[in-house]
Amino acid sequence: MMETIFSPDLMVQGERPTVGQKSNFDVSLPEQYWRAIRRHKWVVASIVLAALVAGVILTLVMTPIFSATSRLEISREQDNVTNVQGVENDASGQSLEFYQTQYALLNSRTLAERVARSLNLAQDNSFLSNFELLPDDVGSAALSGRDPLDVDVVDALRDNISIQPVRGSSLVDVVFSSPDPRLSARIANAWSDQFIQSELDRRFASTEDARKYLEKQLESLRQRLEQSEAELVNYASKKRIIALQTEESPSGNTRTERTLVASDLEALNGALTQATAARIAAQSAATNNGQVDSIVMNNPAINALRQKRAEVSADHAKLLTQFEPDYPQVQALKNQMDALSKEIANEEDRIRLSQTTDYQQAAAREAQLRNRVENLKQEVIGQRRDSIQYAIYQREVDTNRQLYDALLQRFKEIGVAGVGSNNVAVVDRAEPPLKPSRPSLGFNLLIFLLLGLLAAAGAIFALEIWNQSLKDPQDVNRKLGLPLLGSIPLIKDGDVVEALGDRKSMTSEAYLSVKANLSFMTDHGIPRSFMLTSTAPNEGKSTSAVGLAQSIARSGAKVVIIDGDMRSPSIGEFLGQRHELGLSNYLSGNSDWRSMLHPTSFENLLFMDSGPIPPNAAELLSGSRMKQLLEAMIEEYDHVIVDSSPVLGLADAPLLSSSVEGVVFTIEANREKMRGIDSSLNRLRATNGRLLGAVITKLGAEDAHYGYGYGYGYGYGQPGSDTRALEA
Repeated sequence: MMETIFSPDLMVQGERPTVGQKSNFDVSLPEQYWRAIRRHKWVVASIVLAALVAGVILTLVMTPIFSATSRLEISREQDNVTNVQGVENDASGQSLEFYQTQYALLNSRTLAERVARSLNLAQDNSFLSNFELLPDDVGSAALSGRDPLDVDVVDALRDNISIQPVRGSSLVDVVFSSPDPRLSARIANAWSDQFIQSELDRRFASTEDARKYLEKQLESLRQRLEQSEAELVNYASKKRIIALQTEESPSGNTRTERTLVASDLEALNGALTQATAARIAAQSAATNNGQVDSIVMNNPAINALRQKRAEVSADHAKLLTQFEPDYPQVQALKNQMDALSKEIANEEDRIRLSQTTDYQQAAAREAQLRNRVENLKQEVIGQRRDSIQYAIYQREVDTNRQLYDALLQRFKEIGVAGVGSNNVAVVDRAEPPLKPSRPSLGFNLLIFLLLGLLAAAGAIFALEIWNQSLKDPQDVNRKLGLPLLGSIPLIKDGDVVEALGDRKSMTSEAYLSVKANLSFMTDHGIPRSFMLTSTAPNEGKSTSAVGLAQSIARSGAKVVIIDGDMRSPSIGEFLGQRHELGLSNYLSGNSDWRSMLHPTSFENLLFMDSGPIPPNAAELLSGSRMKQLLEAMIEEYDHVIVDSSPVLGLADAPLLSSSVEGVVFTIEANREKMRGIDSSLNRLRATNGRLLGAVITKLGAEDAHYGYGYGYGYGYGQPGSDTRALEA
């Protein structure tokens, strides 16, 4: 089985569509917005143009504002105020908080007051006039008990100052805006200068506080140091402790005081060691003869005497060879030899005696030193016991001295820190601007353009809410549940008959599309009998009836068109012919319907007029004669098309719908509200009328963008023809 496929203007062969069938595609939300904009394009253009004109006028009447910029460099301040906060962690990781603080200080009320005070703005007529401040108001704060500085002046400064950090750097722009370019530059520079001065004042204030604090701490530590030193000296005097030097362990945890007694003990202990060694050596020498002989043999004096005796002995022996022993000279040498031998013997005895004496002296000295060492040992042991408390006093003295020295050093550094370099510097001073910063015509036009677009969007929304007419041909299927048979273009100029007579006109091709779609409505093609109706008059149903009739007739089928609108007939006028006899006559009892058929200018198309306007058209249609007429005509003709009355307020169309094979519902684009259209359809359904589909009439050129337009599909390849609107 073939599937039914609906195109905007053409339905290809497939299964017969049913009432309520949905389209295979929907219009996206952005496209719906775009269509709404196109429908109300003149409203949008008017509102946007009015907004732009308002923006231009506002720009022209606004007072020019000049903005002067002073650029500062703010360096990261080290958190070390004369080492008073030395125990705190480095805040180098808090740069963001630091700069945010600086920006807040730049925008503070205190700084604004400093600027106002430094420039005497409360008495500056130029400043007061530019910001519309009355001189009489200055000082009113003082009268009310507030600060004499005018609050309005400070507020005006803060309202017109702008702190603008330069991204990715430590630079910040101080921008002041006013109607006077020179005033803007003067205040911007004063703002930077006063900020630098306030930073210096804050730094001096912090060092002064530190100085006062350190002075108190130094005085307290000095007293504690003096007291601890006095206690140490008194204790050392009492315990007879004389400290020579202090020794610390490698770890620094143990401290040892070297006293005079300990030093003496160390010296005596060394002397005792030497005395013991001397005593042992002397004892060994005194008791060892061989060692004594060795000493004698090695004695220089004895060796000299022996040498001299040998020389005298040699001379004596020489003389004996010449003289007799009793020779005086020989005798003299003999006496000299004896004297030298005696002297040598005496010297040897003296040496042996000295060894014994040395031993005795060494032993005595050793005993004396040993006795003194033992006495000093006892004294050192006593001092060691006393040195525990001495060390406590000494540590207290050292601690107090270290604290005192550290605070004294920091106290000396305060002066250096107080006059240290400032972390804020002026990079560029403000110059009077040559052109205003605002109002900006381009910026204002952009803002008013956006406001205009917003207002236009609101207006479109309100219009769309208020206008509930059918605007989108897709709503036929989406909201009404009817197949869309076709869309008929709005004909602005020219003759309708000529437009229908021209096979290549967009109007003719539009009705040809409707005819093609109707051919799928039944299993035998185009319904043999069908009627056209609408919600209200003048929606194009009569023109559509003629257009469909002539389109079907062109295919060679014999067609009869009946003007079934017996209240306001228009087919005859449209075709250029009026007849006395017609439908109302037949329904009233005249059975010769063939005599009521008249040829038209369209080949194969016959016309039955409505006849005289009856007083009771609904009663005539409620009988069976209408159905009999249609059945009789179908036997002789291929198709019968009835132009019916509108639905709302009348019973004609619902009564007539039960007599025909189907109903084609015509809807004028952008006219009737959906609620009225839906009500008309429900009335037709209530009488079991078969709704074949809907035809959208008078579709404007702007509606061609819906996809149901005729610019491409209808009259493709032919120049468009503008004719007058179809009215019925």
